[in-house]
Amino acid sequence: MAYAYYPGCSLHSTGLEYSLSIEAVFRHLGLELVEVPDWNCCGASSAHSLNHDLALALPTRNLALAQGMGRDLVTPCAACYNRLKGADHTLRSDPRTRVEMEKRIGFEYRGDLSIRPLLAVVYEDYGLARVHSHVKHPLTGLKVVPYYGCLLLRPPHITQFDDPDDPQVMGAILDALGAEVQPWSYASECCGGSLSLSRPELVKGLVGKLVAAAREAGAEAMVTACPLCQVNLEMRQARSAGMPVFYFTELMGLAFGLPETLKWWRKHLVDPQPLLERIKPV
Repeated sequence: MAYAYYPGCSLHSTGLEYSLSIEAVFRHLGLELVEVPDWNCCGASSAHSLNHDLALALPTRNLALAQGMGRDLVTPCAACYNRLKGADHTLRSDPRTRVEMEKRIGFEYRGDLSIRPLLAVVYEDYGLARVHSHVKHPLTGLKVVPYYGCLLLRPPHITQFDDPDDPQVMGAILDALGAEVQPWSYASECCGGSLSLSRPELVKGLVGKLVAAAREAGAEAMVTACPLCQVNLEMRQARSAGMPVFYFTELMGLAFGLPETLKWWRKHLVDPQPLLERIKPV
């Protein structure tokens, strides 16, 4: 299976370990990611706060590039997914705006491009049974909570992914890896990622609330599919909290026994190795 791949800006910077784990895991599973040529920033989160036209034109250009590839478009970043899906929704539902964007970008919108998060590819296309068949080192004893954040699930009429009130997909994948998924009710609460630099004190409160809730649920780590959430949760939690935040693909690679995993842990702001050494998945 091959997909058009839009990595987004964060995977070349603060989310580099996410990028590396995606490449390793998808290569291991035989899933091909063909990067969209000459892609540009989707505009999250600055453009849509400052300029409506630019906020639409940036993701629309990426849709135009991906449309010609003839494959589903997948993206690992929740913010990118939200911006791409939002642009696609506008083009579908607003003919006047669609014509304006077609002229500006220089393409004809066909409306046949499927935009999907990586979680959907693993869950829907590859399947839990096949994921489980690759597990060499079950993550037995690793107690985690899945954290989606705001943008993968809302607004639901645009994102059209998982249950916005009680999401299940990430937890099911983690369960297939052998991790102990703890029930909690904060999976889609905001971490304040877009305000991390402008309102750090406010964000520290939001992150502190999430980390405390995860601890109360019995978790030793949080798992996410968003590079903005991951760095925000690790950077803005109290130093004494020590709550590792994994990407779901990192834990897939760990359970699969991929040798590249050791390269990923060094890039975390909260060192996950003491926790991993205790549960000894490798």
